[in-house]
Amino acid sequence: MKGYQALRESAAWIDLSGRGKIRVTGEDRARLLHAMTTNDVQNLKPGDACYAFFLNAQGRILADVNILCFEDHFLLDTEPETARKVFEHLDKFIIADDVTLEDSTAELASVAVEGPAANGVPAPAANAFPRLTFTGAEGWFAICPAAEKDALAAALTAAGVAEADLEAANVVRIENGKPRYGDDISERFLAQETNEMRALHFSKGCYLGQEIVERVRSRAQIHRRLMPVHLETDQPPAAGSKLQAGGKDAAEITSAAYSPALGKTVALAYVRIDLKPGDAVTLGDVQGVVRAPRAQ
Repeated sequence: MKGYQALRESAAWIDLSGRGKIRVTGEDRARLLHAMTTNDVQNLKPGDACYAFFLNAQGRILADVNILCFEDHFLLDTEPETARKVFEHLDKFIIADDVTLEDSTAELASVAVEGPAANGVPAPAANAFPRLTFTGAEGWFAICPAAEKDALAAALTAAGVAEADLEAANVVRIENGKPRYGDDISERFLAQETNEMRALHFSKGCYLGQEIVERVRSRAQIHRRLMPVHLETDQPPAAGSKLQAGGKDAAEITSAAYSPALGKTVALAYVRIDLKPGDAVTLGDVQGVVRAPRAQ
C-alpha cells in the first residue's frame, strides 16, 4: 500500500482522476441544483464547494456529489459508478431551464492532498477546494486539465509529498470512518442513517426527497446508523456480514479493511440505533466494539 504511512502521519497526494465530473452551465444552474440536492447551492460563491446527496422521491440516496462552484459553471464530482446516473437524473428534470450538462470526466483530472499535515502543502492558486477529501482527513482537492496532471503531481513530489495509491487511501478512509457511495451508501439508505449530516441543509427549502428528510428529522425515526466498528482480527469480513449483540443481529458491515497501524480490522457498519460507542459486538468468535462517528 503505497503512501499509507504518509496519509496517516504527514501528507500524501492521491490521483482521483477516475471520478466522474459533470459540468453544469446556464443561467438556471444554481436554481436547478438547489432544487435537486440536499445542500445549499444557491449561496455558493466561486471558490466555494459543498457535499450533497441526490435523493429519490422516497428519500433514498441516488448518489453523493461534491459541488464545486466556479465563476461561470458548477462542477459535480462524483463516484465513477454514479456519474452516468447523476447525468441522466438531472437531465430528465431540465425542461424549460437554461441549463446544459457536459460530461467532463475525460478532459479534467483531480488530485487530492490529504493527511494531518496536508493543509501545510501549498495548493494551486485556482481550482483547489478545502475539506473535500477522500479519506476524511485534513486536506484539499484540486481540479486541473488532464494534460496538466503530471506537472501537478511532479510539483507535489518535488515538495516532498508522497504519492498514495487508492488501496492505501481506502484503508485510511475506513480508519477515519469516512463512507463511500457504492460501499457504505446506496439507494437502500436514508440520508440521516449515513451520519453524513454535512450533506444536509435543513432550512434551504424544498428539494426532491426533502419531505422524507424533514419527517425523519422531526420524528427522529431511524432504526440504524452508520458507525465505525473495530474487530480483533486480521481477517476483514465481507460486506454484508452481520454482527451480534446480546444474541441478536446488531449491525451489518458495509466495508472493512485490516489496519496495519492499529493491528486489527476496522469497519463501517449500519448499527442498531440503541447501540452506543463503546458497546461490544461479536462476529462469531471475534470480539469487536462500536466506535464514535467521525467529527464533521
